[in-house]
Amino acid sequence: TASTIMLMLSVSSLLEDYTRARTKAVLTSSLAVKADKVWLANGGEDVLIPINELKIGDKIRVRTGSVIPVDGEITDGEAYINEASMTGEPLAAMKSVNATVFAGTVVEEGSVVVKVRAVSSDTKIQKIIELIDSSENLKAGIQSRAERLADGIVPFSFIGFGLTLLLTRSITRAVSLLMVDYSCAIKLSAPIAVISALREAADRNITVKGGKYLEAFAAADTIVFDKTGTLTNAEPVLDKVIPFGDYSEEEALRTAACIEEHFPHSMARAIVKGAEERGVVHAEEHAEVNYIVAHGIATTLHGKRAVIGSRHFVCEDEGVVITAEQQAEIDKTAGASSVIYLAVGNKLAGALCINDPPRKEAKEAVLLMKKSGIKNIVMLTGDGNSAAQTIANRLGITEVHAQVLPEEKYSHIERLKAKGRRVIMVGDGINDAPALAAADVSVAMSDASDIAKETADITLRGARLTELAVLRLLSERLMERINSNYRFILAFNTALLALGFFGVITPSFSALLHNGSTIAICAKSMTPLLGNGDAAL
Repeated sequence: TASTIMLMLSVSSLLEDYTRARTKAVLTSSLAVKADKVWLANGGEDVLIPINELKIGDKIRVRTGSVIPVDGEITDGEAYINEASMTGEPLAAMKSVNATVFAGTVVEEGSVVVKVRAVSSDTKIQKIIELIDSSENLKAGIQSRAERLADGIVPFSFIGFGLTLLLTRSITRAVSLLMVDYSCAIKLSAPIAVISALREAADRNITVKGGKYLEAFAAADTIVFDKTGTLTNAEPVLDKVIPFGDYSEEEALRTAACIEEHFPHSMARAIVKGAEERGVVHAEEHAEVNYIVAHGIATTLHGKRAVIGSRHFVCEDEGVVITAEQQAEIDKTAGASSVIYLAVGNKLAGALCINDPPRKEAKEAVLLMKKSGIKNIVMLTGDGNSAAQTIANRLGITEVHAQVLPEEKYSHIERLKAKGRRVIMVGDGINDAPALAAADVSVAMSDASDIAKETADITLRGARLTELAVLRLLSERLMERINSNYRFILAFNTALLALGFFGVITPSFSALLHNGSTIAICAKSMTPLLGNGDAAL
């Protein structure tokens, strides 16, 4: 019966609210920095103290593999620091004296002394937690509005019965009006259409947490993409090899891969994998390697010292001279790529360009979203301007905001909403969570972080961005179906009321037509919204 179905839907809504509340509690717990003690380095020997005794201005030492528990400034040492929780970028960044670091980031290699600038509730990671917690989902669904409308109509049915009886003095005509009710069909057809659409999305590897998110997706006019891990694969790859001196491209790559193969750094893996893909075989021809933490690698190759690493390491630490012409060629060829320098015998032998290319289907997905009526396509990233602009140009995205921190992504979404735009946010990382929570509707990739998937309203399980276009089409057709159902219910039941009022049809026939039309429209609501041809999207 209608009442049983509505009871089930109410229970479902309660479970959804409980799940979202529980998810937010888990998110804030998982994002929090769980460091109980820190190494105080205010002078002399380092001392282990409870973190709650730490004061602004104190200095602490953070070593390889440790999470930085405070916001601060490096006063001594240098290290590769993974800032994925802040910027989303997969490559660790070199940080040295005077550089700013944030709580929640990780020292991958090296050791630094950090002067405390903010602790506990004042850190940026804590502000991210607060943003997630305070972002309320006030997305009123068409299904809820339909239920309120249906409930509001019920009293008018009894008023109509009374007026008809008063005016016509015919109990038969009055009962004919009582047999017809808008609310039954409205209450049943909307949730059935929504449930059918959710099932259809699931069949296409798209998980949607509720019908109201399909409504928001259909109404959106702006889509905001995170770059790393969303538009790209977040997997560094070797793009180009620039040889110098007597070295060919193959020889430079063979030497670099030979030296790098013993180290699990993301840059090293990209070089070794790049050699394998190009069919470059590299036998072990070097002596024992010396790994200089947060700098690079040094070894002896055929009696000559060979080094590979950052420009700072190769030029300043090892004294290798890079001419202006060589640097100009590197800058021109590398573009926005990260560059690893290789030198043998104190001479530059090559430069290896590493980048994070866009997903194969990313350009097609952006084009399909434009065709579907999305007017504004924006890219937000914690990466540098050059890398961000390069990806945007390749994908046809005109609005780009680079070097954006998590709370700035959140603020940007809020500014778009303040302008009256209805926003879809697509992201994958911890740093995207505040923006995902703030958007009208949010989407996470299947390979996203657990926090991003929990925060998002929709998950693309197939990991293809073109699924966004499928979801857009599905959601638009759902809204068309619901609105079409409303128009039919209004017109057909109004006609039944008029026929009953004038005595054209009996109460039993009026009830038969009313119930038959309700069953028919519910059956129609269960039919697929997308055809086989739509699978090509």
